[in-house]
Parts: sequence; C-alpha cells; structure tokens
Amino acid sequence: MNLDLNNLLRDWPHEPGQIKVRKILGNDGKEKLQLRIDLGLIQMDVAGRPDGQRPHGVESLLAYHQARAGKKTEEGESYALSAEDCGELQQEGIQYYHRYISFFQLNDYAGVIRDTQRNLDLFDFTSKHAEREDLAAAMEQFRPYVLMMNTRAKASIELDRGDFDAAVRLIEKGRAKIVAVYQEMNALEGAEKSPEVAFLDEWMQEVRARRPLSKLEMMQRDMENAIALEAYEQAAVLRDAIRAYSRKNS
Repeated sequence: MNLDLNNLLRDWPHEPGQIKVRKILGNDGKEKLQLRIDLGLIQMDVAGRPDGQRPHGVESLLAYHQARAGKKTEEGESYALSAEDCGELQQEGIQYYHRYISFFQLNDYAGVIRDTQRNLDLFDFTSKHAEREDLAAAMEQFRPYVLMMNTRAKASIELDRGDFDAAVRLIEKGRAKIVAVYQEMNALEGAEKSPEVAFLDEWMQEVRARRPLSKLEMMQRDMENAIALEAYEQAAVLRDAIRAYSRKNS
C-alpha cells in the first residue's frame, strides 16, 4: 500500500488564503469533512468530537469534566481544572474550531451555531472552574472571535430567508456581546480595536444597504422626491396614502 499523501492531494492543491473544504463518505459509511491545509488535510466527523474519539467513554473531554463537576457540586464540593486539564480542553476546542470554519465554508450554518456554542460553553466552564485565572484567560481571549462566527451563522440563516431586519438585529446583538466581553475585562479600548467588532459593523452596513425598501418606505421616498420637485399635489396624495397605510397596518 502506497502511504504517500501526495497521491491523495495532487488533485486538490492548497491555495494560500483560501479555506478549502469538502464532504466525503468515510469507510464507516458516515459523512466526513476534509479541510485542506498547507501540509495535507484534516479529516473530521460531522457530529460528536471531530476526531471521532470518546474520551473516558463520553462524547468529549468537556462533557467528561462537566459531569464530574456536576457530581462535585451535588456533594457540596468545588471542582478545579488543572493546567493540564485546561491544556487538553483547549486542544479539544481547536478541533471544534476547525470543524465550524469548515461548516461555514459549506454554508452549513446550523453546524457552525452548534460548534461555536459548544466552545462558548467551554469558555464558561473553564472561567468557572480553572484553578488559576491565567488558565481561564488563555481560553477567554478567543471568545470575541467565536461570538462573531456564531453571529455570522445566525444572521446568514436570516439573510437566506430574506429577513434583513432579523439579520440586522442579530448582528447588533452579537456586536453587543463582544463589546460586553471587553467591558468585563475593563478593556474598552480593545473593543474599539477589535477586528470582530469592525467586521460586524462593516457587514451590518452592507446588509442594511442590501435590504429592500418596504412599501411604506417607498411611499415616503416618493413623497420626498415629489416635494423636492415641487410637485405638491402629488406629494399631498402620497402623504394621505401614507397616513392611511400607517393606520391600516398599526
């Protein structure tokens, strides 16, 4: 058997700056994701832990530690994550990162929401249970990015439905959550320089620009144009129509 990966990758070249993902059917009959990287590829299961492992017989290390922490809480005891525990959990979180950026590339927004929420749960858990603050901070630094990706997925679903207003509301909500992270860290200047906040601001402007005008907005625009052209009779007709429409739909 020839084990040289070049035989597999020759027809799927890596392109710097591009995320290249595909779905394949694994030998186990289940779908897999493949993410092309510069020196090869990463293959992931689409559900459960991305590498298909079940540490300690459960879905993930996070699930394992959550169960142990819950039992300790029931017994009235505290639960502390060591530096080694946090390191292992962070490595596991990177697996989910690789998978949710792959899902996003494939427009599988439900998968992105699921895996980003999973990593947000990881940050909450380590923030509560890490034995040292610096261990929790090592995870927390990634929260703005994960919140941004979670927001992008949720808003993209609404855009696919054509609900631009709902998408804008979700973007605003996601932005506020990111700013709140910096507020909690007493680092508001970080929010001003945050690439995640900047991205959402720019995207929100694009979404608003693309949003079709409602019937009422079109009537108001036509009235303003009529006034500008000094077509006052037409403007008066439009004014009355706007009032009637507003009463009918209030």
